[in-house]
Formats: sequence, C-alpha cells, structure tokens
Amino acid sequence: MGENRGYLGPFRYLQDPHLVAQFQHICGVRGSFSTSASTAASSREEERTLPRNNGTCLHHITGENVSENGSRDTGVRHRIGLSSADKKHGDNSKNAPHNGASIRGEAPSKSRSLTGEPKSDECSEGSSSMSGTVKPLRRNSLTGDAGQEFLIENRFLYYLFTFGTELGNELFYIIFFPFIIWNLDPFVGRRLIIVWVWVMYMGQCTKDVIGWPRPASPPVVKVEMFYNSEYSMPSTHAMSGTAIPFSLFLITYGRWEYPPTLGFSLALCWCLLVCISRIYLGMHSVLDVIVGVLYSALILLFFLPALELIDNFNLTCRYAPLIIISLHLGLGLFSFTLDTWSTSRGDTAQILGTGAGVALASHINYNLGLLPDPTPEQLPLVLPPLSMGLVGAAMIRIVVGVLVLVATRALMKALTIPLVCWVVGVPSQDVRKARQHMEVELPYRYIVYGTVGLNVLFLVPLLFTYLHLS
Repeated sequence: MGENRGYLGPFRYLQDPHLVAQFQHICGVRGSFSTSASTAASSREEERTLPRNNGTCLHHITGENVSENGSRDTGVRHRIGLSSADKKHGDNSKNAPHNGASIRGEAPSKSRSLTGEPKSDECSEGSSSMSGTVKPLRRNSLTGDAGQEFLIENRFLYYLFTFGTELGNELFYIIFFPFIIWNLDPFVGRRLIIVWVWVMYMGQCTKDVIGWPRPASPPVVKVEMFYNSEYSMPSTHAMSGTAIPFSLFLITYGRWEYPPTLGFSLALCWCLLVCISRIYLGMHSVLDVIVGVLYSALILLFFLPALELIDNFNLTCRYAPLIIISLHLGLGLFSFTLDTWSTSRGDTAQILGTGAGVALASHINYNLGLLPDPTPEQLPLVLPPLSMGLVGAAMIRIVVGVLVLVATRALMKALTIPLVCWVVGVPSQDVRKARQHMEVELPYRYIVYGTVGLNVLFLVPLLFTYLHLS
C-alpha cells in the first residue's frame, strides 16, 4: 500500500490545486477569499475528491433544471458548478459589474493573499501601478455564476494568457480555419479540421469517462468561469493547443517553402502559451495539462498517417456523404450517453457538426471541380510577397465570409430550435430549458454548425468567385 502511495505521489502533487494557486500567486493573481470560506472549503476536501464530482464543489441533481434566473424546475438531470464559497459571495457577485475582462485600475485598500490574510502595505504599494480588480472572464455557461473579483498585479501576463486561452475557443476557430481555407490553402484547412474534430471529440469523451473535477476554489482563483462546470481531465485546450499548431507544421512542411525551424518554433510557442494559460486561469491542474499534451501527441501519432486516406475518402467515395452524416451523428449520440447533460455535450455536437459540414463540402467541391488542389508539379508553394493589396484582399474575404457565417448561424438557429422542439414535443418558450434535452440540443447543434461548416468550404468560396475575390 505504501509503495502505491509513493508511486502515485508525483501525480497527486501535479494534481494539487495548491500548485495551481502557487503559480497564479507568482504571476500576480490574488484571490479575495475570506478565511471562513477557505476553512469551509478545506472541510469538504473529501467530498470534492468523490468520483464524477465536477467543478469546485458539484452535485448531481435528479429531475431538476436550472433556468436563467436561477430557479429550479423539473427537467433533465445535469450538473451544477457552485461551491459553497461561491454561494457565500453570491450577493457580491450579483452586484458587481459583469464586464468580463475590464480592468478598473484601482486596487482595493486591503488586498488579501491566497490564504485569506491581508497583504502588507509595502507589497500593495509596490504593485499598485500595475494592479487592478477584475471579474472572471465570462459567466459560467451552465449556472450563470459570475464568480468573485480578484486582484491582478501583472497586467501583461493577464492579457497574454487571456489571449492564449482564446486560441482554444470558438471565436478563434471561426476565424482561423476560414482564414486558412479562404486565403492560404483549402487542402491544409480541411485536413486541419479533420484533426481538430477527432482530437476534440476524443478529449471531450475522455473527460466524461474520467469525471475529475476542476481545481478547487479556494485555493485556486477562477480567472475564467465559462467552462467551470465541465470536467477537467484531460485539458482539451491543451489537446487542441498541441494538435492544431503541430499538425499545421507537419501538413505544410514540404508543401510550402518556409524555414522549418521557424515553423516548429511557432508551433511550440503556440502550444506552451495555450497550456500555461489554462493553469494561470485556474481551469486545470498541471497534471490535466501534461496529460492533454501527451494524449494529443499519442492521437496524432496514430491519426496523421491515416489523414490522407480519410481525406481522399471524403473527396472521392460515392457513399461518402451518407457515411459522413451517419458517422458524425452516431458519435454525437454516443457522447450524449456518457454523462448527464452539460454544456460539453453541446460543444461536442457542434464540433462534429462542423466536421461533417466541411467533409460534405470537400466532397461537393471535388465532384464539381471547385477549389482543386495543386498538382505535384506545382509544389512546393511559395508565400507571395506581403503587400497592402494582398492584406486588403485577405481582410475583405475574412469580413465578407465571416458575415455570411454569422448570418447563416443566426438564420439556422432561428429556424432549427422551434422546428426541433415541435418535432420532439418539447416546449420552446424557454430556449435554454429546451436545449437541455438531448433530442433538442444534438440536432440543433449538428444542423446549425453542419450548415456553417458546409458554407465555410463551399458557399463562401463560391461567393468569392462571383464577387471576383478569389
């Protein structure tokens, strides 16, 4: 028994929330936890370590549903990510402004350290020019909890790691992948999306199988709240932050002319920035991030050799559309059975829908002769010299294309949710409650984002041709 404890010691250390809190402290993040909240949280340490207990201190509620105003109604079984510490400070959170990452620039008169003890005046005065109180980035996507204010003593690191974590969020993907497809190389774009879909799907499913909670708060400061109700192991941000840049490097190496050292260095910096940002924001333990990187590398090791086979199947197989639709939909149904309802279910369906749409578009383009790949004689491709005209054309394509995608999503959302609710017999008056039913959320996300993915690779490039923007 002692040998097992010694063997697991390093893993327990890397999973310790105090290690995350220590890193945040070094980076200038100071919590506003009261001593009573810290004591209460410590007394529930055993409860937080129970299996399938998510967030800071989560409970499974059967037959209840939480609406946007916080009231509970009968409905589906899901998770709620509120710690008692959050509840004690709930009134303060409600009264505080919800402006996300706006820094007001004034430090409180008595800031507190992570242990709840007042900091010395010397420390407060020395950092006042660089500090400011901040609200967590976005509300909790499941509970609406805004979190507690905290003190930032190094604004540069705050902005740097906020940017780093955005490299794994939806806003980045909806700009990055279309930029690659519309301005650089559709071949690279569609293969990157295939990698992204499979890595993210396996990461999300693994999270729900393992069911480990997020780092406890306190002692960790929740700089971000949006994903706090989802499980923690492995970090899917770390997985995508590893898979996307290194896949981009490996797919473009030899296809485009550029210094390989530069490409590898950029991929490594991208990966490190995303991974460290998840610890800084208090969303993952060090172990979550390390496992996410290794898990992603393992997936790429087996998946990249088959990438050409998968892409060629999507392009050329007569039955590819039927198989693409049924496979991605079947994977979505499987993911919804792994756990109770949560926002990660919808994210998984959204990723699968996007992948299905892009795969269908690649099949359509191939059969219509649109966006043909360069022949082997045309390789390697050379980056054109940077000019104002080139940058302007790229910006116009991005603006026009993203507007089309946003309009597509809004239109399909307005049509799909009422239609699906009518088909399955779920009341559609409260959209948030309706979407907590699998039979609504899965087809809604799949159809809406499948259409968006289709437009990324088919409709928008076709529109560019008619507008002479190709």
